[in-house]
Amino acid sequence: MATTGSKSSGSGERRENAKNAVAFHGYTGITPRPVGIHQLKRHALQRGIVYGPVDTRRLGFSLGINLLPSDHKLCSFNCIYCQYGWTQKSRPTAADELTHVPSVEEIVTAISLKLEQLSRDGKTIDAITICANGEPTLFPNLTPVIETMKRLRDQYQPLARLAILSNGDKTVRDALNLLDVKIMKFDAGSEEMFHLLNHLHTPIYMGDIVAGLKEVKNIYLQSLFVQGRVTNADPDSIGLWIERVRDIRPLGVQVYTLDCDLTDNKIQRVSLTTLQWIADQVRWHAGVPSEVY
Repeated sequence: MATTGSKSSGSGERRENAKNAVAFHGYTGITPRPVGIHQLKRHALQRGIVYGPVDTRRLGFSLGINLLPSDHKLCSFNCIYCQYGWTQKSRPTAADELTHVPSVEEIVTAISLKLEQLSRDGKTIDAITICANGEPTLFPNLTPVIETMKRLRDQYQPLARLAILSNGDKTVRDALNLLDVKIMKFDAGSEEMFHLLNHLHTPIYMGDIVAGLKEVKNIYLQSLFVQGRVTNADPDSIGLWIERVRDIRPLGVQVYTLDCDLTDNKIQRVSLTTLQWIADQVRWHAGVPSEVY
């Protein structure tokens, strides 16, 4: 990791990047909340296509959209800290696509009915967020769903942002670039740490993830830090991670720690002081806005 905060020929680019992010939170219109130590809580799988709206730390009052099966997690990663537990299925099979994954028509109908209800009740939301029971870009028909979501958003909730929470594995660039807020998981700076944290079922490499993220416009990174059996919050790990953040050039980085029951009970959350230190390192050494959640 670079150890100097002096100005260089890249300082103008960093200032422009920060300006474009409108100090990170100006872009989303959401002010970060004070961070404290919370009781860990368990997250059950979402049983329907649409859920909420729920009050979220990152996106405010958000309507959640689940494009994946309701009875199991479907994800290309198997993260040791996942709120939904261990991954049993890493890719959609033909059976998943036909019987378990909802159809585009079912998704559109569910979203339309909910947005119409919110509008009828005079309620406004800050975001409509695709955050599935696993990795949402595994849904086989993402582009038409997002295109329809944009139309329905414009009709019923024109001030809401369209957002996605993704691990960046299957980068569907055209679909992702239709969204207003793209929050991509990235919390390892080396291949070794990437595999320790994410326990991959299939051959996926951090270098490919970085290359893909660099190709998507105006993304945010969400980066979770833990300690214990696996630690990605030590200075060496942070240094390698910040080098990758600098390569990706996101609009901003969201730094946080555990807020749910653990998949692996031999890891623990890190302190607020550590998170604040990490955010400072991102601002100083990557020239990217960073906030603690």
